[in-house]
Amino acid sequence: MSDINRTARQFLPLTEATYVILAALTAPRHGYSIMQVAGEASNSAGKLGPGTLYTALAKLAEQGLIRRAGESGSNEERRKLYELTELGREVVELETARLSALAGWGRAQLQGKSS
Repeated sequence: MSDINRTARQFLPLTEATYVILAALTAPRHGYSIMQVAGEASNSAGKLGPGTLYTALAKLAEQGLIRRAGESGSNEERRKLYELTELGREVVELETARLSALAGWGRAQLQGKSS
């Protein structure tokens, strides 16, 4: 197990909101764009408000999972862009695998294939 993998595992499990925010940042995005992608992900994530989002972005940056990636827009309407760090990408990959395995187990339970 690599050092980055070991470090990434310390962040798991993620809350749904944190997972959606991180997964949305596989491409650089500004806050409003993150909220739009979160809305596409699920109904509950779609309720991600600006206060929650920007508090989470500050925390994720402090933890080293995301970083500023510049700005977009005109001088009157500048928007900060955010992107995943290498550690953040590893966290998303691990959480995606964890959730996939959990969903697979749940499907097996529903089909009567308990283990």
